[in-house]
Amino acid sequence: MYQQIVVVGNLGRDPEMRYTASGTPVTSMNVATNRKYTGSDGQVVKETTWFRVSVFGKQAEACAQYLKKGSSVLVEGRLNPDPNTGGPKVFTRQDGTVSASFEIAANTVRFLSSRETSGGTGPIGGSTTEEVPVSGDEIPF
Repeated sequence: MYQQIVVVGNLGRDPEMRYTASGTPVTSMNVATNRKYTGSDGQVVKETTWFRVSVFGKQAEACAQYLKKGSSVLVEGRLNPDPNTGGPKVFTRQDGTVSASFEIAANTVRFLSSRETSGGTGPIGGSTTEEVPVSGDEIPF
């Protein structure tokens, strides 16, 4: 059996790194995905889904160092269901509305923001969407 989820979105706040009892680095991030569509009544509907992402090892250190609130990322991993319900964790917000939290254990995190946007000096453990201009003389084939 195999399960994989791919999410592309933006960080809702700065990542938080901590260490397990055995000394393994773990970074937690909140990633928001956005969707916009026109409803049956003709109104534009904006929908945001939040994912709680956990990253382990060297990749966790790189995420904590180079990512910040607003950074764009692509996360590949597995969905962790709530052991009590088998689905997302459901909770009630302070305003009384019901919401759900989807949790992902990341296998790979790719940095999609440019270095200037993410505030780091380079893409460790990820890639950027920056394009480097190449002249015809520099193409290696």
